[in-house]
Amino acid sequence: MSFSVQGKTAIVTGAANGIGLSIARHLADKGANVMCADAHEKKLMEELGDEQEDGNIRTFAGDLRQRLTIANLVSATIDAFDQVDILVNASRQVLPTDALDVEDTSVQTLLDQNLMTALQLTQYVAKRMIKQAEDQEEGQVGSIINLSSIAANHIQPELMGYSIAAAAVQQMTRAMALVLAPQRIRVNAIAFGSVMSESLRASVADNREWRDDIRHHTPLGRIAAPTELCETVQYLAADSSAFMTGEVIVMDGGRTLVDAVRSPAH
Repeated sequence: MSFSVQGKTAIVTGAANGIGLSIARHLADKGANVMCADAHEKKLMEELGDEQEDGNIRTFAGDLRQRLTIANLVSATIDAFDQVDILVNASRQVLPTDALDVEDTSVQTLLDQNLMTALQLTQYVAKRMIKQAEDQEEGQVGSIINLSSIAANHIQPELMGYSIAAAAVQQMTRAMALVLAPQRIRVNAIAFGSVMSESLRASVADNREWRDDIRHHTPLGRIAAPTELCETVQYLAADSSAFMTGEVIVMDGGRTLVDAVRSPAH
């Protein structure tokens, strides 16, 4: 089976920085057309504005918690590239939670941002994939990849809301995999830890001792760069994983094989 994504069209959310940006650039470098979406228009243009001239990258700024924005994103992708074959839900938010504060709204906020945005975009994109494959009798119709976290199974009380949202994304992945399997659309997820996401970068900048703590408790002895997730995303997007759906691949350098680390890796 081929690892190629040449000529395919991908939507990547959270593409203004960190992991989402790395994935978007990687897919574009491998020959895919990429619509890079993020709420932060200024940052999106700073990172990718000049690269739109290359022909296979476009940008879209908007609040993807809004259904109209999601519909506009899909329409903009079709207008630019005529189709959509790959969706990477890489947009995430990390917030602390005070589990005993009845006024704390972080759980709802994180479910809206991390779960509902991914679910609603998956629904819109899947409908488009089904429509464009009406005359396609065999072969893969589309691939959807969700980014989650090892926080789904390894709880830190101060990150309760994030853990709940990460677990929900994984269960949504499994449910949508079953729903879309008859349509030959695959849905998988990557749960990562000990990866230098933008949120982790900000955390270790404020708590420098966390960097060594994470390295010490990660069997492979280091924190991975965002680019190291990109090959796995490509594998899940390409025909090389054509018989894989509903799976959550863990990428954490072995961290979940040992005792949980008190410092975050998100």
